[in-house]
Amino acid sequence: MASFYEELNKSTVINDEIENTQSRANIDKWIFRLFLFLIAVMPLIVMANVKEVVSPLISNIDVLTSGIKGDLFTHYKLIFIVSITIITFGMLMLKIFFMEGIIRKTALNYILAVFTVAIIISTIASPNITIALNGQYNRSDGAISWLCYIALLFVAINIKYPKNAVPSIMYAMIPFVFINLYIIAMNFYGNDLLQAKWLQNLVSILLPEGANISESSLLVGTLNQWNYMSGMFAIMSVMYLAWAVLSKKWVEVIIGSITAAASLAILLMSISTSGFLTIIVILPLILILSIKNSEKQKSITALVISLIIIVPIFHILSKENDRVWEESFGFFVDINPYSKEEASSLGYGFSYDNKVYASEKALELPVLPERYLAFGTGRGYIWNETLEMVKERPLTGYGNDSLVYNFPHYQLESRAGMLDENTIVDKAHNIYIAILYGTGIFGFIALISIIIWNVTLVLRALVQKNNINSAVLILGVAVLAYSVQALFNDSIPAITAVVFIFLGIVFSHGNKLNPDKE
Repeated sequence: MASFYEELNKSTVINDEIENTQSRANIDKWIFRLFLFLIAVMPLIVMANVKEVVSPLISNIDVLTSGIKGDLFTHYKLIFIVSITIITFGMLMLKIFFMEGIIRKTALNYILAVFTVAIIISTIASPNITIALNGQYNRSDGAISWLCYIALLFVAINIKYPKNAVPSIMYAMIPFVFINLYIIAMNFYGNDLLQAKWLQNLVSILLPEGANISESSLLVGTLNQWNYMSGMFAIMSVMYLAWAVLSKKWVEVIIGSITAAASLAILLMSISTSGFLTIIVILPLILILSIKNSEKQKSITALVISLIIIVPIFHILSKENDRVWEESFGFFVDINPYSKEEASSLGYGFSYDNKVYASEKALELPVLPERYLAFGTGRGYIWNETLEMVKERPLTGYGNDSLVYNFPHYQLESRAGMLDENTIVDKAHNIYIAILYGTGIFGFIALISIIIWNVTLVLRALVQKNNINSAVLILGVAVLAYSVQALFNDSIPAITAVVFIFLGIVFSHGNKLNPDKE
């Protein structure tokens, strides 16, 4: 009789484990589906929102004043991100506590913990707590956003993915590329879609009665503005090109090459150098991938297709607007073959003589700094001043996305960096400096550690002699592109949330658990 109950108990344990295994697999499957839903839909959301902004400063400058202000690009994107984050994190906890799921044992857990604590402390200690928590009304890059990114990354590390995970991601983001190609092409040729009544009605559905879209509003894409479009589609370009180069299926080679060329076209029409520089930095890595690939014919075909498409497009766009050349190859070459007129010297219509003479006695005025634009269209000046501010609060920072309320505006010295001392600086134009400013040295170290970890995994996959880890290489290259453009751009939900999911997938594939435990 005892033997019977022993066998029954063993049978029950085995059945429970089988049931838990199936349940964990289902949870992972649904989390991945939600990730696909987020990266496919969230970056496309353009919906007008108005909110009452309470500024921590008393000022007559519109950017710094309190009042009812509107936003098209980030409010509802953030709501979408928060919703998906809560659902997926809850599902992961359900798997861990009720289905005997496990958390991957990795040093990344400690890095993410440090990052989380740094964000929380910097927000509590911020001179502008509300701003540090929510971010600026038109950027939503505060603590809530960054805690969501970290949570998404953590969840993405701790689930298993189907074999077709990478192709699924590639196909999911194709509509994002081609919808933005249409929008920015219309804007580039002077037909801004936001002036169309049907689109105004569509994006204004959730606006309160009496509120409407300003006539001066522009729609360059589903992201906030030119720099973000340039940075994001540099990421898309290298990701799809890497997919095309490494794919073993001809249909994926062709689709990836065409989508990469479309992303490059968007980048060029964004008239911003940051994305082009990112492509230049990452392109050698793509070439190494094509050489390493055993099916070199497909790799070469992918590169040739992209070139055949993008070269004539570059010529056509540069003829339409010579700034396309200026903001790409013009960064390296002084001569612009597409320029229609001689570049004129900078003039202001009046003299900057530093002396004024009265009828009898000369009055000497202070010598003012010469007007000059610092490196990166003023970025050099912004970075230097921001780093000076960091020295005052190196441990706690000032809180994320609060730079506009603490930056030393109206300094005469800004003439030598920003051309005009009346320029209002509202962001750091560098994600690393922004995180250092916002969260202090510990948050900065955590972010850098995450980036270095990704670089390490990509390089390890690159030198691996046997099976090419396509998930690490394709998505890891996309994250590398994000890391490069981050030197010139700021973080926004539409970009950073997507990239942190990519990061989680890279870490999950690059740091495999013991197969038995898996």
